[in-house]
Order: sequence, then structure tokens, then C-alpha cells
Amino acid sequence: MRTSRTRSWRALDPGALAAPRAGNSVQPRARVLGLDPGSRRTGFGIIDCDGTRTVHVASGAIATPDGDLPRRLQAIFERVRDLVREYQPAEIAIERVFVNRNPDSALKLGQARGAALCGAFTGAAAVFEYAPREIKMAIVGTGAAEKMQVQHMVKVLLSLEARLGTDESDALAVALCHAHGRSLRARLGSVSSRT
Repeated sequence: MRTSRTRSWRALDPGALAAPRAGNSVQPRARVLGLDPGSRRTGFGIIDCDGTRTVHVASGAIATPDGDLPRRLQAIFERVRDLVREYQPAEIAIERVFVNRNPDSALKLGQARGAALCGAFTGAAAVFEYAPREIKMAIVGTGAAEKMQVQHMVKVLLSLEARLGTDESDALAVALCHAHGRSLRARLGSVSSRT
């Protein structure tokens, strides 16, 4: 019976595994704008990521004025457009609308999301969509995570000390979800190009 000789685990050099091989490109740095749409408050979060590090740039919430829905939608559109012009994100990640039991609320949320998307299209950034459960899974590790858990993990992942509003932390979670997926897609692409 023929046996094959294997190298001992003691000879393993972890640095050799982490070092990029010749011909592999390092993932380019990108600025990501995450959006958590809402008809009253739309959260936004901007991060810079390069596959190894993620840095908080800016975040907050767009509070719409009181009044009819068209005025609120216009405020969302204009503020997202201004954010895209000011920060020039390369990629935009937005939360996909989930259908709620209240059709009127779902319709208003869909319209707010549409206004945010229209504002995002004023730049040349690529737009990506993520389901709420997918975002929670990427940030907390479970799709059934509570808002406070998401908020806590966003602060940990971005090393933030300041208090975050829920809309703001949700938007940063969307951006982080995209950054994690972006890193994974780049690694999978480099593996498939070697085979």
C-alpha cells in the first residue's frame, strides 16, 4: 500500500497564506454609501473599505419635513443627491423593502426608497440591494437580530464611541453588509482566476 508523505503542520507559514500571490490584485479601496429608507427618517452611512479595513466617514439621518408625502419624498431625493455629490461614493447599498402587514406603510416605504434611489442615480455609483435579514446576518450573525444588537455590532465593527440613532446605525449596517460581501466576492474572484 502506497502512502503519501505530507508536510507537518509545524512547517506551515501563515504569512505565506495571507500574502497575495503574483498576479492577484489587491481589492481597490471604495467608498460605500448605505441607505436605510423611511418616509419620516432615512438613515445614511458612509464608509471607506479596502477588503482589510473599514473606516467610518459620515452618518446621520435625513429628517423629512412635516406635511404631505410629495414634500417628504422631495426632501429625501434632494438630500441623497447632495450626499452623492459631496462624498462621491463608488458604490451604494440600499435596504430592500419588505412587505409589512400594513399595505399603506409598505407603499410609503417603497416610495421613500424610490426617492432615495433617484437621488443616488445622480452619480456614477453602482447600486446594490440587500434584504433586511441578509443585513442582520452579515452584521450580527442571525437574521432575527434586534435593532439594539445591530446598533451595538455596528459600533464595535467601526470602533465608534458616539451614540448612534437607529436609522443611522441601520444605514451603516447596510454599508457594512455590502463591504463584507464585496470583500468575499473579490476573494472568490481571485480563487476562480487561479483555477
